[in-house]
Amino acid sequence: MVVSGLPRSGTSMMMQMLEAGGVEPMTDGVRTADESNPKGYYELEMVKDLEKGVDEVWLRSARGRAVKIIAFLVRHLPENFNYKVILMHRGLDEVLASQTKMLAKLGETTDTDDPRMRKLFADSLARTKSLLAHRPCFDVLHVKYHSVIEDGRKHADEVNRFLGGRLDTEAMAAVVNPELYRNRG
Repeated sequence: MVVSGLPRSGTSMMMQMLEAGGVEPMTDGVRTADESNPKGYYELEMVKDLEKGVDEVWLRSARGRAVKIIAFLVRHLPENFNYKVILMHRGLDEVLASQTKMLAKLGETTDTDDPRMRKLFADSLARTKSLLAHRPCFDVLHVKYHSVIEDGRKHADEVNRFLGGRLDTEAMAAVVNPELYRNRG
């Protein structure tokens, strides 16, 4: 199971939902919770190495578990595995605002202005959506972040059906915290 999307699109929230529902997340805890993601980032450092080549050993160990992979890196997943992908969508204005705030809290800056970053994010997401639609190894569920915030139960049920119907949807829905939706478009 892969949770993907642009940075700051709700991927960590979806990972939390899956974990609450009974899916073991693949995470190493290297990037710890902070003010921007108070419940954690659910990242796995070796995912960042996908573009350098895939170590299929960790992919085999991911069977039945959830791993978070940003949209840009999904293209590097080998076609000899099948993937259930939950692709998170969030308005680009919200993504940019959230990313800017997070970087500021970390004391980091970017040399890329918002219009250029918007184009990079939009292009990356478009390429990822096309790839997911055209490679038979991917089965995809598109999920809108703001819709999950509005009705976590409905989307917990939808994700549960997509993943085979064995998850605890009450626990999944309970994870959704509208107070963490701080950068609205």
